[in-house]
Amino acid sequence: MTTVLLVDDNPKYLKEALPYYGYDVFTASDGIQALKLLSQNKFDIILLDVMMPNMNGWDTLKEIRKNVETKDVPVIMITAVDEEEKMVKGLRYGADDYIIKPFILQNLLARMEAVLRRTRRQNRELPRKESHFTSSDNPLKTLTSREKEVLQLAAEGANNKEIAEKLVLSEVTVKSHMNSIFKKLKVTNRTQAVLLAIQMNLIEN
Repeated sequence: MTTVLLVDDNPKYLKEALPYYGYDVFTASDGIQALKLLSQNKFDIILLDVMMPNMNGWDTLKEIRKNVETKDVPVIMITAVDEEEKMVKGLRYGADDYIIKPFILQNLLARMEAVLRRTRRQNRELPRKESHFTSSDNPLKTLTSREKEVLQLAAEGANNKEIAEKLVLSEVTVKSHMNSIFKKLKVTNRTQAVLLAIQMNLIEN
């Protein structure tokens, strides 16, 4: 059975729902409790709320990624904060995916399955990790050098205005570059573009 650590100060809904889909659920009401549980148990996946007392999701995620025992456990952030810059920051901290409240349970389940499947595949292919995404069909190869610069800064959490200032461009030009990036990578927003770039090792998370 897949074990889930649900870190949320209001876990009732998911705590009751997930076992029906084959998940063994442990709960923590804040980051401090979560880190204690992680030191005592092994989990297959972590569902981590952003807004919590005592230690929020961002700080908890950073501690999870610093620990050699937990750094590779997949983490899905659950948040009511629908701001791309903040979601990108979470990806830089090492989040594997995001879901925004309120969400449909089936959507969360699909994301969990996808993250777990990707993690298991990566674990199997670990000795050959350096060879991934090197074929000619790598969509990142279609990006221009300027688009890669824009994407790198976006991954660091910069908004369009900040990118424009750093690259000495207009905000309109940055927006145009971002739209071109979305089209080439076949994504619809900044967060998806950054996540794809991280997965392809263009950007270190």
